[in-house]
Amino acid sequence: MTNTGFTRRETLKASAGLLGASLAVTASHALAEVPQAEGFASVPGGKVYWRKFGVGSKAPLLTLHGGPGSSHSYLLPLKALADERPVIFYDQLGCGRSDAPDEDGAYSIQRSVDEVDAVRAALGLDQVVLLGHSWGALLAVEYLCQGRGRGVDRLILSGAMASIPQVVAGFERLFATMPDGWGDKIHALEKAGKTGTPEYAELVQKFYDAFVLRVPPSPEVLATLDALSKSPAYRVLNGPNEFTIVGKMKDWDRRKDLKAITQKTLITTGEFDEVTLDCHETLRDGVAGKARLAVMSGCSHLTMNEKPAQYNALLRGFLNEA
Repeated sequence: MTNTGFTRRETLKASAGLLGASLAVTASHALAEVPQAEGFASVPGGKVYWRKFGVGSKAPLLTLHGGPGSSHSYLLPLKALADERPVIFYDQLGCGRSDAPDEDGAYSIQRSVDEVDAVRAALGLDQVVLLGHSWGALLAVEYLCQGRGRGVDRLILSGAMASIPQVVAGFERLFATMPDGWGDKIHALEKAGKTGTPEYAELVQKFYDAFVLRVPPSPEVLATLDALSKSPAYRVLNGPNEFTIVGKMKDWDRRKDLKAITQKTLITTGEFDEVTLDCHETLRDGVAGKARLAVMSGCSHLTMNEKPAQYNALLRGFLNEA
């Protein structure tokens, strides 16, 4: 997930129009069709908000949202899978309805990894399928590379990476593909210290429209963008914007450690994902467990929002494989 502050959020709100209102009614109806529970769990640094949809004996699907600093809201299309197993979402510390400490020291990769264990313990999740998207995929990879995979039956990684330097290199290649020299203009404005100008915001929006979300934003996406604009976690862990990663995660790289991941793994990405294909191929080729890579045509980073039925079908097929 990405953060361009209130400018991006307001732009997306305007573009949603009546579609957003219609989707909100549909989403509310769908949410009422499966058993639900919610609450707060104590984790290092405070309390986090969680939601559970569905029941059943199959291993619950535990989701790790992106950001760092967004919320679970944009992942809600995955609740469609709750007809077969519990699906669990939570807002990480500093995000959504969870506590948001002001101190920069409250946010780190390690604390976020510890948080996964705390959530599992609080909800009694001895066996899980772990799903991570974007920053959440980073957490899932780090979690398993630290040897914390006990009870993780399978792994799903979307918009994923094993290395932030590899992601940044991919960003640069995408900038080079943008028409009319937009990529060069973005960098020129950055060097000139003009990242707060309307011109910069317009150019960044063009990048996001191509590589982050290629459909009008749903209410779930808008709620996530609202959370992202308010979270301190993005600035501390990532940096001032998507393309200037100078926060605590800037040097993260687990490419040499992927053999620690032994779970059967599904890796998904979009044809136009801002996290480029080579990042996903690195994961597919590096993990020790059987891994499959699926590329969704016409999609970018938020595949579960662009083509939710197709995304859920991919997951359901993987979850039901022998």
